[in-house]
Amino acid sequence: MAQSHNAAETALEIDRLATQLAKDPQSKAFLPLAEAYGKAGMWQEAAGVLEDGLKYYPGFITAMVALGRAYDQMEQPAKAQAILEESIKLSPENLRAHRTLIKIYQNQGQQDLALQSCAAILTANPRDEEALSIQASLGGPVQQEPAQPKPSAPREPQAFAPQLNVSSDRTVVPAPSPRTGVVVQLEAWLRTIESRRRDHTAANSSHLKTSQ
Repeated sequence: MAQSHNAAETALEIDRLATQLAKDPQSKAFLPLAEAYGKAGMWQEAAGVLEDGLKYYPGFITAMVALGRAYDQMEQPAKAQAILEESIKLSPENLRAHRTLIKIYQNQGQQDLALQSCAAILTANPRDEEALSIQASLGGPVQQEPAQPKPSAPREPQAFAPQLNVSSDRTVVPAPSPRTGVVVQLEAWLRTIESRRRDHTAANSSHLKTSQ
C-alpha cells in the first residue's frame, strides 16, 4: 500500500511539473521534474529533460551532476564520466559527482582516478566512511587523525649576573682622589713663592740702582 501511495504521488508530481515546463520551456522546473522521473525509475525521460534544460542553463552544476547520474543508471558510463568530469572542473568540491565518478572509475579499472575522487571527498569530510572504505580497498593512504602538539617542557630559570644599564652616550667620570687635591694645592703654593721671589729680586735691583 505504501509503495502504491508513493508511486501515485510521484505520478501526480510528474504531471504537475511537466505541465508547468510545457507552459514555460525555460523554467527551472526541469530539474525537479527530472528528479521525479528518477524516483519513478524513468531515467531515459530524466536524461531528456535535463539535456533540454542545460541548453538554457549551461554550467548549471546540479543539473549536470543529475544528468551524469541518469547516464550512469542507463549504463552509459562514457557519457556519465564526461559530464561529471566537466562538472567537477567547475565545482571541484561537489561530492555527489565524485561519488558517482568513483563507481565509474572502479568499473573501468581506473584506480588512480578513483583514489583522486576519494581524496577530494575526504578533504571535505575526513571521516567519510564510504570514501575511507573505498580508499582502503584500493590500497590508498590511510587517513590519520592529526597529531596533537605536545606541550613544551617548562624552561628552567637561568641564573644571571645583574648588568649595568649604562647608556653608550654617557661618559663616566672617575671620582677625584685625595692626592689630586694635595698636588694642586702644592703647585699653587709654589707659584706663589716663585712670584714673591721675582717681586723681591726686582725690588732689590731697583734699590741698588737708586743708591749708586
